[in-house]
Amino acid sequence: MLANGDSSQALLVGTHAFDCVTPVSSSAALGMKAAGFGACIRYLSRSDTQGALDLSSNEANAVLGAGLALGAGLALGAVQHVSAEGWSPSATLGATYGANAAGNAQTVGVPPGVTVWLDLEGVNNAADSGDVIAYCNAWFAAVKNAGYQPGIYVGANCGLTGDQLFWNLQTQHYWESGSTVPALPQRGYQMTQRITAAPDMLCGLNIDRNLTLSDSLGGQATWWCR
Repeated sequence: MLANGDSSQALLVGTHAFDCVTPVSSSAALGMKAAGFGACIRYLSRSDTQGALDLSSNEANAVLGAGLALGAGLALGAVQHVSAEGWSPSATLGATYGANAAGNAQTVGVPPGVTVWLDLEGVNNAADSGDVIAYCNAWFAAVKNAGYQPGIYVGANCGLTGDQLFWNLQTQHYWESGSTVPALPQRGYQMTQRITAAPDMLCGLNIDRNLTLSDSLGGQATWWCR
């Protein structure tokens, strides 16, 4: 069930966001908000149920409600865990993982219209680009059919060129990792990540830092807001 006032929204360009693989408590969310962050990105499972460290509805309420008495809480985004380095993509796998991402997002309470992200990285070097494209598009279709806006986090060894990412994938939302990744023709990225050599610890969380952008076509990611 959605709380009163929950919706999907784009954020101001230049909003600072963080992603982390461990749950964010209410006190940590308040601390991150005080540190200047406006959004948090947390994880969905590849299986059909959320793991103990994945996003839960209770955590979502803590993040979204952080400091509401003083104004808006943190916005929230969701990305699905990627398989271990060297995994092999297929359309069948994409459809399964996409359905699980959508189902877990619904279970947590993510509102329709929010961008739900596919993490594309660590693809087997022997994988055919056609299989990578088929995997992504099957994932996108499952997420879109559930009412979400599918997006893609482009990480290291994504298995596709910039042209393939732009021309062959059925998404309009691109998130640039802190690794060396292809430039996107015409569109560009809607969020960019910065990864530090040493662990980036803040408010008890090991985080990566991100900045929201408007791409060259005016597109922006959408977030769960309260």
